[in-house]
Amino acid sequence: MDKIDIKSMTIPEIEELVKKMGQPKFRASQIFKWLHSGTVSFDEMSNLSKELRSLLNEQCYIADVEIIRRLESQIDGTVKYLYRLYDGQTVESVLMKYNHGYTVCISTQVGCRMGCKFCASGIGGLIRNLTASEMLSQIMAAQRDNGIRVSNVVMMGMGEPLDNFENSVRFLKLVSDDKGMNIGLRHISLSTSGVVKGIYDLAQLNLPITLSISLHAATDEIRSRTMPVNNKWNIDALLKACKDYQKITTRRISFEYAMIQGVNDSDEDALLLSKKLKGIMCHVNLIPANPVVETEFKKSEHKRIENFRSKLEQYGVTATIRRTLGADINASCGQLRRQELGKEEV
Repeated sequence: MDKIDIKSMTIPEIEELVKKMGQPKFRASQIFKWLHSGTVSFDEMSNLSKELRSLLNEQCYIADVEIIRRLESQIDGTVKYLYRLYDGQTVESVLMKYNHGYTVCISTQVGCRMGCKFCASGIGGLIRNLTASEMLSQIMAAQRDNGIRVSNVVMMGMGEPLDNFENSVRFLKLVSDDKGMNIGLRHISLSTSGVVKGIYDLAQLNLPITLSISLHAATDEIRSRTMPVNNKWNIDALLKACKDYQKITTRRISFEYAMIQGVNDSDEDALLLSKKLKGIMCHVNLIPANPVVETEFKKSEHKRIENFRSKLEQYGVTATIRRTLGADINASCGQLRRQELGKEEV
């Protein structure tokens, strides 16, 4: 698109833009507030002059997403969305309700290049990165559709946030701006499959977000088999990066561990995992693996997951079992998009 993606711009950047248009600096804050309130048309910005609205229409566009599928769980009210972007590509997002408020799980890429064997998002590879504005728009669309305010965000949908580093960081700055959506960084989790370079780059920014590591195995043999990223940065390199990250940020790290039947769920795996995590202030989130049609993996039995958690606690590692939300709508990301692509191919 030739026009300027204004929703991805910070207030200082918009100030420079309106200055070039011969407009006063204070207009930038007005525009920013409109954009982050969910406005999708410059013509709705009633406190701007007609001349400025005309200039903005000529030179800029406001990114938005279109809801093309909406599934709501009859069990817990979780809502799963399939959004269409300006170029026809699609991404998924999930709205979850907790006692503390609403959380949105957003996508950061169309597809994914990481190729994790138990994940539907990466089937077909990476199509393109999402802009910061497209990430913001997923939250805004969920808010608009449900008449609610989102208080927490997890960057854990389709894509690898640290493979789209600049746009992900820009999103974090924009979504937490007190003149915009004002979602505090402490209420945001960023999940990575283990892009070590990105972890070091993120550490230098020292943002008070929660870093979540998709670990899913205690040995390189198993992790390399299920997560190709491990061939570039193995478990020891990844955990060293985590320790170095923690030295700078002093933030507790969350380790995501998908429980896959007969692959990574033995008592020995629990012991090895506890040894690997020694010296890291962390929490382990055990996730009953979601079944994916295109893979042979099955989730561990509930009793086995409970036993695994008990073993970790016994070895001094804090662990909880993730509450399953939206089970009746396949709320894990990637599957709805695959279904839609399948329709288009027919």
